[in-house]
Amino acid sequence: MEKNKKIKAIIFDVGGVLSLGESSVKVGKRFNPSGVHEQVIKALKISVDQYLDAIDKTYSLAIEGKISRKKVLQIFSRNLKISKKKLIRLYLNSYRSHFKQNRLLFKHAFELKKKGYKIAVLSDQWYLSQEALMPKNVYNKFNICLISCEQGMRKPNPDFYKLLLKKLKIKSSEGLFIDNQIWNIKSAKKLGLNTILFSTNDNLFKNEQWRNLF
Repeated sequence: MEKNKKIKAIIFDVGGVLSLGESSVKVGKRFNPSGVHEQVIKALKISVDQYLDAIDKTYSLAIEGKISRKKVLQIFSRNLKISKKKLIRLYLNSYRSHFKQNRLLFKHAFELKKKGYKIAVLSDQWYLSQEALMPKNVYNKFNICLISCEQGMRKPNPDFYKLLLKKLKIKSSEGLFIDNQIWNIKSAKKLGLNTILFSTNDNLFKNEQWRNLF
């Protein structure tokens, strides 16, 4: 099979792609806690409503980097009535117990880098999810990693994708974006990016666009 000459960079999401596990499902401006958040709720012995009220807008602001790590922890600690130290440990343990690194996909990604492709990450994370799910010794191997809490914007904001393309120094048509959320895929497509909606490794590896990279 002939290598895809047009694609110059492969862009990966983290949660649900490079890290596999349960995540929260959005409902309007809020979400139904599952996995990580459910574990935190159970550990604190509070109701879902109490938890949502406690994190409220702060959580969304943290994902977009609109509020500092120190301030987020201060607000969460106060509202959830738990020390910052215990709060950090609770979240980190919860993320690490509900997500596992997609080692096979990492292996393929680094193989693609050796073939001459650029590999990048575009991910929505807040400070503690980033710390738990994105070990520096692994993600430093990517050419570019743009994380929402560091950049002040999140998907599906078109400017977030444009910033990555600028840093990669490629045209949108030269990038292949892999994400597990359809709304992020739609936003990428509008900019002219090639896209693959991720569900499982098997489905990804069978995708013609992916196979053409090798």
